[in-house]
Amino acid sequence: MKSSNRKGLDVPDFILTSSAMKWTNRCAAVIPCLNEARTIAQVVAAVRRFVPKVIVIDDGSSDDTGIIARNAGAEVIRHAEPQGKGAALQAGWKYALKRGFDWALAMDGDGQHSTNDVPKFFEVAERTGAMLVIGNRMNDPKGMPVVRRLVNRWMSKRISALAGIPVPDSQCGFRLMNLGAWNRLRVKASHFEIESDVLLAFARAGDRIQFTPIEVIYKSEQSKIHPVRDTLRWMKWWRGVQRGGLRKRCGGMETMEVFDLVPGVKRDA
Repeated sequence: MKSSNRKGLDVPDFILTSSAMKWTNRCAAVIPCLNEARTIAQVVAAVRRFVPKVIVIDDGSSDDTGIIARNAGAEVIRHAEPQGKGAALQAGWKYALKRGFDWALAMDGDGQHSTNDVPKFFEVAERTGAMLVIGNRMNDPKGMPVVRRLVNRWMSKRISALAGIPVPDSQCGFRLMNLGAWNRLRVKASHFEIESDVLLAFARAGDRIQFTPIEVIYKSEQSKIHPVRDTLRWMKWWRGVQRGGLRKRCGGMETMEVFDLVPGVKRDA
């Protein structure tokens, strides 16, 4: 069932019940975009059913992404030139924190993330006290391009070993993050390595990290991740954090079948 909030939006009853009521006021959606004019209006409208405040960072798009997002009800931050996904996300998080929000729901603007999964993030955060909840696509990776699936598992295995926790999906950009916890950390990534950098920073700080299964809608659009350039950036970032020795365990994680998904990572006795 659905009800209407004070802004006249249809909001699922989950969001309006008991402690879940806080999410409409305490959480903002943060969506980095580069040339997503075709999909951004639908994404903004869909996520506003759960969090009325949507912040779109138009990272130097050459199309009408920013105009369309604003017309759909989002607040838009515009970069004159592309600065990278990480820089766009951090600009959005800083803005949300400045506006008094405690949480940020990060998602992509291309329509790959199903907003029907948004309540899962809220429920996990409330139930476990996690400061970072990450979507897990690897429970059911059907439709994920084979190369992307293999690279994700390869990266996740290495991040698991470095962070000291099992990480089934290190590269998913669909996340719920506590902004106060993030603001205390040193996150510097400005490109697609941002997902890895945030995850390791939270693990190093001992903040609780959880994963929740999500649906991903793969379409025919070409990924904005450049297979050579962005892989080299990730490897450069990886060498840097290895030298830094980020090996502090985080404060707890629900695992379930995660241990079967990450080779070489076993449950502690």
